[in-house]
Amino acid sequence: MLAGALDTSATVVEWTLAVLQKSQRVLKKVQQELEEVVGLDRMVEESDLEYLNYLNMVVKEALRLHPAAPLLVPHAAMENCSVDGFHIPKNSRVIINVWTIGRDPNAWSDPEKFIPERFIRSNIDVKGHDFQLLPFGSGRRGCPGVQLV
Repeated sequence: MLAGALDTSATVVEWTLAVLQKSQRVLKKVQQELEEVVGLDRMVEESDLEYLNYLNMVVKEALRLHPAAPLLVPHAAMENCSVDGFHIPKNSRVIINVWTIGRDPNAWSDPEKFIPERFIRSNIDVKGHDFQLLPFGSGRRGCPGVQLV
């Protein structure tokens, strides 16, 4: 579990830094927010995170485009059901592709673009309650590290 947590965390940080490097406009806004909220004379502390709204949007957007695990842990259908017109028999193994969900044009406008502002008036969270953003999975098979977010 520790190895999985370290590797996925490092991957998310690397992708976030990479997309920030590509989007200088977003990088400048994050830097400005950090200077205003935290200042230049100290490190960011956990207590600062609730006031770093734009940084939170950047992390959500990075997780939308680059989830640490593009395929979730397999689930099993507990009963016969139908999803979007497809019949799923009981006990079928279901694998959710969160990479594709994050790029679904039916759920996101300009899905291939890095636009953190799409979360401004949105209460979508990363904890698995909103099925268009599932970087940690959802339900009983969700990532145990989601509690640290």
